[in-house]
Amino acid sequence: MPENETASADAAEASSVSAEPQADTEALATTEAQASTEDITYHAVEKDGQVAAIWEMQGRKHLRTIDPRSRLGQEILRLYTADHPEEAASV
Repeated sequence: MPENETASADAAEASSVSAEPQADTEALATTEAQASTEDITYHAVEKDGQVAAIWEMQGRKHLRTIDPRSRLGQEILRLYTADHPEEAASV
């Protein structure tokens, strides 16, 4: 009988160990779901009247910095100035 007790104790430990990674996976999925609901925005960082960098943000989290001289940076700036022609014309 002691063999069965040891076996059931080992099985209980194995199930509790396997449940912990699953809980971590669920927590990550919840965090990713919350992060995916926040919109990605772009913020122009200006220095001396010139755009020095473009920050890609998701909520308050900084995802990456984009060079405004790069192809992607030029596209983002073109889209932004097309949406706000009155601001671009006044500058």
